[in-house]
Amino acid sequence: MLPLAGFRVLDLTRHLSGPYCTMVLAELGADVVKIEQPVTGDDSRRLGPHVNGESYPFAMPNRSKRSISLDLKAPAGRDVFYRLVDTADLVIENFRPGVTKRLGIDYDAVRERRPDILYCSISGFGQDGPYRDRPGFDIMAQGVVGFLRMTGHPDGKPTKMGIAINDLAAGATAIYSILAAELLRRETGQGQYIDVSLVDAGLAWTVWESGAYFGSGEVPAPTGTRHRRSTPYQAYRTADGYVTIGANNDRLWKRLVTQVLDRPEWLEDPRYSTLADRLHHIDDLEREIEAITTTRTTAEWIEALDRAGVPGGPVLRYDETLADPHVQARGMIVELDHPIIGRMKTIGPPTKFSGFDYAVRMPAPWLGQHTAEGLAETGYSSEEIASLFANKVAYDARLEREGTS
Repeated sequence: MLPLAGFRVLDLTRHLSGPYCTMVLAELGADVVKIEQPVTGDDSRRLGPHVNGESYPFAMPNRSKRSISLDLKAPAGRDVFYRLVDTADLVIENFRPGVTKRLGIDYDAVRERRPDILYCSISGFGQDGPYRDRPGFDIMAQGVVGFLRMTGHPDGKPTKMGIAINDLAAGATAIYSILAAELLRRETGQGQYIDVSLVDAGLAWTVWESGAYFGSGEVPAPTGTRHRRSTPYQAYRTADGYVTIGANNDRLWKRLVTQVLDRPEWLEDPRYSTLADRLHHIDDLEREIEAITTTRTTAEWIEALDRAGVPGGPVLRYDETLADPHVQARGMIVELDHPIIGRMKTIGPPTKFSGFDYAVRMPAPWLGQHTAEGLAETGYSSEEIASLFANKVAYDARLEREGTS
């Protein structure tokens, strides 16, 4: 049995933050019903590449869910939504603040029907504060939190992180917040409103940076691959690429210089005697290490580091990561059959549990794939369902393409 079996989610989210959250909930056992607007659906369905008309990027965070396509601006569409609310445990949305109230599906309206409902809102800046009404995507949040000013190389332009870090931080924050609220609800029967923002979630992850600032006023600046508190702890050039080295304490430093780099004299060098000395002379240290590491290949250095028990590794391109034998052995690449895309690959769940199978449950749905099924489950008759389709309140993209809707 999966831990969230029997937990039903009405998922009104789009893009990445909310869909990432609900993907995890779905693969922990929740029945996630993704509610999408007719014709266009989740905005991320537009993202290429497309295979047989379906967005491959959309299929990544929207797997293991069902899709019901409804026009929530129509009174009949809202009626369907509230019938679905009757069977739901959680409503989650990531519209701009105020949109759900205009649609008549905000928390206050929903809890009148279901007092014990959990309701989670994810937005760029949160439901209050002076920036409340600003639209906010990941890059805006990275800018506000300071990430664009602490990523990249010194004297370079502001640099975006390689992934949508604030979107994912908000999604992860929503996951543990929802689980906490559900634990409380099971004990007390109490519903809960959960307000998550991309900015707050990203800022909460600046654990060491905030410590340095509050402790000494230090403002984090770009350092390339260097660590702000320790060295050697970065990527160094090799004869055919880069190798990461993490000799970030005196024990590992001694192993590195005596067993890997063959520079025992550095133990007596006043520039490198202590960690503070090494940090003060980090430019010299990088130059001297790279004068050595560039004489051999990355693979040779990794072998030497492993032999000495010093943490190290390659700096891979993403395609090399996906082909890496360790990644493959850990089951992180999963294949499944999509009804339109066909055989496809996705990234598997990262946690391995001993007591249950945490896995991809099914491929992402096409737009409105489960509309008729979901309406029937909610008690609509076949005649009522046909009328909702005919009046464009309900939608199924495949029926539309086949001309049978």
